[in-house]
Amino acid sequence: MEVASTFISNSSLLINKSISDFSLDKLSLGNFGFSDLKNLNWVSLLITSVIALLIYDQIKYQLNKGSIAGPTFKIWPIIGPFLESFDPKFEEYKAKWDSGPLSCVSIFHKFVIIASKRDIARKILMSPKYVKPCVVDVAVKILRPTNWVFLDGKAHVDYRKGLNGLFTRNALQSYIPAQEFVYDRYLTKFQEITKKNGKYPFFHDFREIMCAVSLKTFCGDYITDDQIRTIADDYYLVTAALELVNFPIILPFTKPWYGRKVADMTMKIFEQCAKLSKENIRSGAIGNCVMDAWVEIMDDQSNTVREFSNREISEAIFTFLFASQDASSSACCWLFQIVADRPDVIQKIREEQLRVRDNDPYKKLSFEMIENMTYTNMVVKETLRFRPPVLMVPYVVKKNYPIDENYTAPKGSMLIPTLYPALHDPEVYEDPEEFIPERWVEGSKASEAKKNWLVFGTGPHVCLGQQYVMMMFTGLIGKAFLFNDIKHHITPLSEEIRVFATIFPKDDCILEFTKRKDPKALE
Repeated sequence: MEVASTFISNSSLLINKSISDFSLDKLSLGNFGFSDLKNLNWVSLLITSVIALLIYDQIKYQLNKGSIAGPTFKIWPIIGPFLESFDPKFEEYKAKWDSGPLSCVSIFHKFVIIASKRDIARKILMSPKYVKPCVVDVAVKILRPTNWVFLDGKAHVDYRKGLNGLFTRNALQSYIPAQEFVYDRYLTKFQEITKKNGKYPFFHDFREIMCAVSLKTFCGDYITDDQIRTIADDYYLVTAALELVNFPIILPFTKPWYGRKVADMTMKIFEQCAKLSKENIRSGAIGNCVMDAWVEIMDDQSNTVREFSNREISEAIFTFLFASQDASSSACCWLFQIVADRPDVIQKIREEQLRVRDNDPYKKLSFEMIENMTYTNMVVKETLRFRPPVLMVPYVVKKNYPIDENYTAPKGSMLIPTLYPALHDPEVYEDPEEFIPERWVEGSKASEAKKNWLVFGTGPHVCLGQQYVMMMFTGLIGKAFLFNDIKHHITPLSEEIRVFATIFPKDDCILEFTKRKDPKALE
């Protein structure tokens, strides 16, 4: 408050100087307006208005900021750190987290509060009374305002009832054959890329395989290969449109504009898939994808799940893709890079893969088989801790929220719990900057620290598909290293983190895939 008062006092001198330039001798009304304005200095009026706006912007920032960490003043008036969105840096995010349990910035009209302490982050995630997910300002326009992720309270709970059955054990088992088909096709493709190019940056190819796995899991055979390819090629435009710091209005040829075009195109495809799924399942077919499972749940007479329209299913599936695509692409890059750099980890994965497959490397994947891949699962879990794809989860404050005894988040502000610090807490994870899969053995300190495991969030909006994610990556990474020698070409940027909604190696993960002559061989 003292800073704001000082700023007001100093700034008022500028306004008074500008106002003194006005000489307004006579002001009268006539012909529906002012008829006689003498010696009015419009330049001075414009300058005064701009100064007043800048002062208001700074004062509003000071009042919202209170005692929490953050810049003393907005260095860039009005826009704040908007320009940083063109090249977001992990180091700058980390500096924010390290600056205090709560810190802030102000971007355009939006005041943003960043919570980096574990307990505060958990409190926010479990406070639907005060906050709701918002992604970013343009998200409602891109994902559509009727989307279930924007529902709150009972409406959200009721909608979620229709989704819970999509990730049961039986449902997950039914998705595995389609997923394994995608694994085999793309691992063969990766070998062909290596034959043609030698070492190669696989970032874009990992985004494509993750998109293909998700789309086949969600839509089964109702979606064509051409549609999968189109969505995989263009989906990054949705990601770019929903970056944390972005222009809040959809204008032609901006990132949000391109993102909405891709979102509309994708949701139309999903609507058609939903229509085909209903027709197929209601004609007596056996389901093998998420849409099929959803129709079966709706048709189950013992259930109280309502009928969902094709559009509602389309919007929900799109949010599944939004939630999974970039996070899974990030995890895929880090998994292959990290494991390829560690021969001892590769050896243990291969030994386990042969053991759970009864020494038959060609045995088809099953849910039970993946459940028994204990070590491979620990590798996946440690990767998600070591390089968590999602760093922060934006919420909007519905009403003034007393986060702690010293600070109340104002209504309308954006409140962002951060997940990374909890996953790198040295009090829970010994040597947190080291990759140690064995830290996850049952009963260990890490495995018992449930409050720190925030990879999938917590509370009413906890990720529905967390078991699916672990199952999918365990099956993929086990098969990939059983059938391939994968070499990582280390560069000075390999361990540098690039932020693009989620996090990736800055050199785009340069690898070589070579088919193993004997998958049974254990060096």
